[in-house]
Amino acid sequence: MTEQASPGSAQDHAVQAADVIVVGSGPAGSSAAFYLASAGLDVLVLEKSRFPREKVCGDGLTPRAVKALTAMGVPLPESDGWLRNKGLRIIGGGGRIELAWPELSSYPGFGLVRTRLDFDEILARHAQKAGARLLEGINVTGPLRDDRTGRVIGVTARETVDGETAEHIFRGRVVIAADGNSSRLSVAMGLRKRDDRPLGVAVRSYYTTPRHDDDYLEAWLDLWDGDNLLPGYGWIFGMGDGTSNVGLGLLNTSEAFGNIDYRVLLRKWLAGMPPEWGLTEENRTQPVRGSALPMGFNRTPHYTRGLLLAGDSGGMVNPFNGEGIAYAMEAGEIAARTVVQALARPSAAGIETVLQTYPRELKVAYGGYYTLGNSFVQMIGHPAFMRFATKHGVKRPYIMRFTMKLLGNLTEPRGGDATDRLLNALSKMTPAA
Repeated sequence: MTEQASPGSAQDHAVQAADVIVVGSGPAGSSAAFYLASAGLDVLVLEKSRFPREKVCGDGLTPRAVKALTAMGVPLPESDGWLRNKGLRIIGGGGRIELAWPELSSYPGFGLVRTRLDFDEILARHAQKAGARLLEGINVTGPLRDDRTGRVIGVTARETVDGETAEHIFRGRVVIAADGNSSRLSVAMGLRKRDDRPLGVAVRSYYTTPRHDDDYLEAWLDLWDGDNLLPGYGWIFGMGDGTSNVGLGLLNTSEAFGNIDYRVLLRKWLAGMPPEWGLTEENRTQPVRGSALPMGFNRTPHYTRGLLLAGDSGGMVNPFNGEGIAYAMEAGEIAARTVVQALARPSAAGIETVLQTYPRELKVAYGGYYTLGNSFVQMIGHPAFMRFATKHGVKRPYIMRFTMKLLGNLTEPRGGDATDRLLNALSKMTPAA
């Protein structure tokens, strides 16, 4: 037995065991834990923070994310703080258009807004109710590997309480890394980020504003660095509590990426807003925080030697729009379904055969679509193309309706209208990311 990134011997550690160890209780980890526990497996979720905890996010949930929530049976009453929205308002290139979420049999016709301060905890507690065990304040330090095979058989971790630090070992037949963009487990297993995949950066804060009860998510495409139109967008998402989540996201396909002070850019962008909206420093209620957006499968393979990646650890953010929650939850379900089938096999070889299907399942689900997205972000990285698309696209409703379905990945999987069939065909014909 080899203990990675943790001092001492096995005898020095407290040891716990479960069928499956899930590292991280964000949307991917909690969704995986919910489905695993619902199938009767013993699941142990390790979360390095303690709830409630903050996470940088736009807090907007598309119909795709709403579908994932309803599939888990998460209650979504408006009386409990789930704020519904009708669609997306897009502003840019001198145009402005409101697009209702498409009416589809496969997805609900509404989105939601919910702060990540309690969204992740809601999912984690839901997984607990299904039978998952959740330990908070457990900082996973590395994988536990079998000396002979190199296979992951658990994790090592550290816990600090009242200034005292304790070392732990958690054993599992399978480990799911849902530990975010930096993914210590993935790095320890030699899984590095891919330079040929896009990466985004988002910054956001909250402002007291009369626009807090807007029933549309609002996206602004006019983000400028001098004379260059940047690949990305700003957003204003009303939270319904007197504040709006306001932020911006940019892609690394621009030459300006890495040379911009994003907080300064946010202030400059907001300085051009109508004064009556109150989007000023005096009305800012939270610090401006930033985070990376790992996109388009920017870390692969998604399975190796007993370790599955889900959510940001596997770079599963949609390259088209920066949405990560829906794909994290869906990947958590796919990972859980794979693990349930694998652990039902009587032999180690049979278990491994099933686990190796996980990357293929992800490619079937998102591979072609993410390849399209990776190409899309390369195109909008050119200021001239971004300028042309913004100027001529926003003013044409039929183009924007098509674009909304494309960027939101909201189509009927079978049948549907001509747009659905075209987009589905493009995704299927495009080589998987």
